[in-house]
Amino acid sequence: MLLYANDKSPAKQFSPIRRKLLLTLAASIMGAAGAAAHSSGTPTQPKLLVGIVVEDLRNEYINLLREHFASGGFNRLLRDGVVIANADFGSPLDCAAATAVLYTGASPSVNGIPAAEVFDRSTLRGQSIFLDPQVMGNYTTDTYSPQALAVTTVTDEAMVAGGGVTYAYAIAPDPNRALIMASHAGNCGMWLNDNNESWATTTYYRDVPSSLNLRNRLNPLKNRMDTMLWQPMHQREEYVLMPDHLKLYPFKYSFRRQDPRKMLMFKNSPKANEEVTNFALDNMQQLGLGNHNGTDVLSIAYSVSPYEYSINTDNRYELLDAYYRLDRELERLFHSIDKTVGLDNTLIFLAGTPPPQEVPRDNTRWQLPYGEFSTRKAISLLNLYLIAIYGNGDWVQGYHNGQFFLNHKVIEDKKLRVEDIRSEAAHFLQQMAGVKKAYSLDDIIDGRNLGNAPLRANTSIQHAGDVLVEVMPGWQIIDDFASLKRPATDKVIRASATTAPVFILAPHVKAQKLVEPVDARSIAPTVTSLLRIRSPNAAELPALNLE
Repeated sequence: MLLYANDKSPAKQFSPIRRKLLLTLAASIMGAAGAAAHSSGTPTQPKLLVGIVVEDLRNEYINLLREHFASGGFNRLLRDGVVIANADFGSPLDCAAATAVLYTGASPSVNGIPAAEVFDRSTLRGQSIFLDPQVMGNYTTDTYSPQALAVTTVTDEAMVAGGGVTYAYAIAPDPNRALIMASHAGNCGMWLNDNNESWATTTYYRDVPSSLNLRNRLNPLKNRMDTMLWQPMHQREEYVLMPDHLKLYPFKYSFRRQDPRKMLMFKNSPKANEEVTNFALDNMQQLGLGNHNGTDVLSIAYSVSPYEYSINTDNRYELLDAYYRLDRELERLFHSIDKTVGLDNTLIFLAGTPPPQEVPRDNTRWQLPYGEFSTRKAISLLNLYLIAIYGNGDWVQGYHNGQFFLNHKVIEDKKLRVEDIRSEAAHFLQQMAGVKKAYSLDDIIDGRNLGNAPLRANTSIQHAGDVLVEVMPGWQIIDDFASLKRPATDKVIRASATTAPVFILAPHVKAQKLVEPVDARSIAPTVTSLLRIRSPNAAELPALNLE
């Protein structure tokens, strides 16, 4: 019913008593309609979105330990949520690229993030894909921003839908996931700086919360790290399907101040997950997340990667303990959310990223097949081969992350077609010992000779090399050009699934389990659909039908 304000309004023709009765009747009708909608279970928009990405999360370990987990962590997700046993990423991706797929709903060829580190032809070295000289670091000398993300994310769309009155923060042990999850429109993405052991961010984000400054000044990690001790949290009987001889010698790790690897060791341990949870809860409480007029976003990154600094080559003891400890962190996080915002007002999605292809080599006493693929030797031989065919020149610029980069200037100077040189180089590398398959970039672009169809979708043309090489399982890549800081552990290639579990816990969504593989690109549009907002602008698939 409309009551007009002008002098010709029909309401003006009524007496004050009749007008009051009409207003009372209208209010009663509207109130009754609202009550009916509420009683019918009409979904309301969540007050808080919590996105959690867990590096190297494996479904088999969750199922193995389910009976030993507490009731409020993984078991809450398994009991009350949507369980997607296998979210399929198509082909091997590192944690950063997989996180970008989860948050954008688009493959790397579209979202712009094929890996955490890409090859820079000007310096002939790998560099962070998030490197941005136009910004400065805050508590870090690194200059990063999310500008490499070429499309919008779940966070971006939630902020746009919030119209400027909602908040979005991301907390991660590494800058890659912090930047992806905070995205372009988020208030701030924060991570642990390797060099000064402080929580850091970038001046790209103008809203640096006071919680970051307070934690770094009043409770800095560098003052606490060397007092921390990681050892089994349960009795040895709780560590199932593990040889007895491993249980006889419980592990014990510390992070000594004088050890130059201490920060890498810390980030690879469950202690980093604990630090992330503590800082996330600080931010949630101090910033009042979930108490604004719209949907706030809190994104959190954890890891259960195998411990690379293990005292044994068999690190199952540490890995099982990492899952137990992650379960405890989830229970603590969910309990705090329930107390402050209410889980019935919160949408939670927890997604794993696939395990890496490179794993520590088994003890040599097992005499397992083994070989070494030297990137320096491969470049030298390829260069000699191209010289023999096309004449003198530095034909190969470098190698990075399975890709060989040719010298385009030399090719242009000799008035040759780069497609022909790529094809010739791929043909030669295919013949080398330890090479399973070699693809030219043109093969990938045109979809020729691809045993792995998703390879095209997961290749960013802007950052791709000229030839991509897959190395045989059991072989170690001796990478003389790697720029990442890596532990001194020998690693070999191991074929692994490109899937990971995903859990969605949302009001008005019934518990269910999806056993068949689900394309990982469908996660972002599913989350935004449950939020009643638009999908990220490059989301390539429709939302899953969960309601």
